[in-house]
Amino acid sequence: MVIFSTGFNYKTAPVEIREKLAITENNYGLILEKLNSIEDVYEICVISTCNRVELYGVSNDNVGKVKEEILRILSQYSAVPVNTLKDYLFFYTNKEAIRHIFRVSSSLDSMVIGEPQIVCQFKDSFTKAKEYKAVRHILTRLFDKALNVSKKIRTSTGISRRAVSVSYAAVLLAKKIFGDLKDKNVLIIGAGEMAELAAKHLHSLNVKHIFVSNRTFEKAVELADKFSGSAIRFEKIQEFLPEADIIIVSTGAKEPILKKEDVKRATKSRKDPLFIIDISVPRNVEESVNELEGVYLYNIDDLKQVVNSNLEERKMEAQRAEFIIDEEVEKFVKWLNTLKVSPVISSVRDYADKLRQQQLEKLFKQMPYLNEKERETIDLAMRSLINKLLHRPTMYIKDKAAKEGNTEVVKIFEDMFSSKWDFRKKGKNLEEIEDIVRKEQ
Repeated sequence: MVIFSTGFNYKTAPVEIREKLAITENNYGLILEKLNSIEDVYEICVISTCNRVELYGVSNDNVGKVKEEILRILSQYSAVPVNTLKDYLFFYTNKEAIRHIFRVSSSLDSMVIGEPQIVCQFKDSFTKAKEYKAVRHILTRLFDKALNVSKKIRTSTGISRRAVSVSYAAVLLAKKIFGDLKDKNVLIIGAGEMAELAAKHLHSLNVKHIFVSNRTFEKAVELADKFSGSAIRFEKIQEFLPEADIIIVSTGAKEPILKKEDVKRATKSRKDPLFIIDISVPRNVEESVNELEGVYLYNIDDLKQVVNSNLEERKMEAQRAEFIIDEEVEKFVKWLNTLKVSPVISSVRDYADKLRQQQLEKLFKQMPYLNEKERETIDLAMRSLINKLLHRPTMYIKDKAAKEGNTEVVKIFEDMFSSKWDFRKKGKNLEEIEDIVRKEQ
């Protein structure tokens, strides 16, 4: 049995390859069924995000054939030749595969270390694979462990504690200035991706109200509706400025939208500070606005300094997380190794149970006067005795199996209970016994 992880991600393949391989909601089931039908694959799961298309699975030892079949299926799906895909494919097995899966679930393999989205994507991919009955015992245990490792890393290290997006850094700066934002009105000028991300963060902090303004009024309405806010027509911005506590500007304008005189009029009778964040390039707020008393203006370069500093801190925390990964990989590998001896332990217990049944049958024939209750008591006593006798050797062999390189010990244990060592009713001397063993082999 082999655990493998393979596929393409932002480290190994360019975006033009990844976008062709991206698996949509509509065709996920079809691709998964094709991959699960590979003869040498026992379990499989697929995760597809903007940065990766990866497969995690369990197969037999014929991993070369598994790799070829995966490439063939993905080539048919993406219309990218197999020889091209080969250049970008990574393929890890066993310990390295487990480590990779743990790193992905913990966001240590993400483009932005500590980003939270990967955990949800990881869970969703597993849920889908379960729905299609493509995962069973091994991958279920592996994914559960991967999510536990992810949680452990997030709670015991600081990889997700610092803002590493410009929009989030802007919101944290606002929180630093005002403290509680529950009684603050927010004006967002622009309706693009960064503006929406800022609105999302602010909404999560329960700001009083979010107002959105955009040159295209319909886009302002659409974004405001997402956060139970209100849309303002672009030409009405100056009139609304006195009502805003926090202003986030993110547009594609080539010249300033907010000028010093506009802001000065708006803050003339204002007691509380006004916080303005200009994340536009080029800048959409006149730099001289920062000269006004009670007005705090930050631009994208100010925020990038915060982001870069936080990224460095996350990288340092990631080193601590790697130690946790190494420990958990070793634990999981030990558990996998104990699975190898499970059939041997089962056969030993089956053998002991057959002996118990044979001995009980003989005993009850010799003691026909025993009633049902007495028979049950004797049976329970024999079961208990067998369990106690087998407990220590079972624990011993499991411990040996958990440590790599102990296959010989497991083999000896298996041979000890092999039928080739049953000499009852057989030869009476050494030569006859050896002859019997040779025949039974």
